[in-house]
Amino acid sequence: MSQTFVVTGTDTGVGKTVFSAALVQALDAHYWKPVQSGLEEETDSELVARLAGAEPVRILPEAWKLKTPVSPHLAAQIDGVEIDPLALVPPQVERPLVIEGAGGLLVPLTRRVTYADIFARWQLPTILCARTALGTINHTLLSLEAMRVRKIPILGVVFIGDEVRDSQAIISELGKVRVLGRLPKLNRLDTETLRQAFSAHFDLNDFGVEEV
Repeated sequence: MSQTFVVTGTDTGVGKTVFSAALVQALDAHYWKPVQSGLEEETDSELVARLAGAEPVRILPEAWKLKTPVSPHLAAQIDGVEIDPLALVPPQVERPLVIEGAGGLLVPLTRRVTYADIFARWQLPTILCARTALGTINHTLLSLEAMRVRKIPILGVVFIGDEVRDSQAIISELGKVRVLGRLPKLNRLDTETLRQAFSAHFDLNDFGVEEV
């Protein structure tokens, strides 16, 4: 299987879907959102397709699509379906693959299984997306600790937002983690501005890719 990355976050709304789109675009990768909760607004798969400029074949279908925009375990209960965690297996594809979780690491898929449990089983390089805003030090260090307890392979941390040098530095130092880069806030968010921001703030070598 080609290089596969898992993208997770310290919390809901940190910007991991936008970063996933940037990574999909930079790697010319496939994208997979295993479980989507909430279908009334633009889904994460639709957002990634739009921002990455990815053709439909590169956006793999979700294993479960749930109507209510709440935690997957509750959305599944409301929809009257049962998520089978063992059925969540990374697809075999020829291109690189970006897999995005939902919310933070400990978001429950069922009443017994969290996303962190799935990531631990997969043993794939995992990217932790974190805010730069106030509170990020605690949230990020706790997330890193949870990943290490479960032996989830950590590729590094991606910061999203305005630069806050001390917060970024102390997370790297105390968390003993590599900072892969920072995706700044963009006044205009589209395919081209996202491409430029990723190119300016990230190095593909850090993702094990020299050229795509």
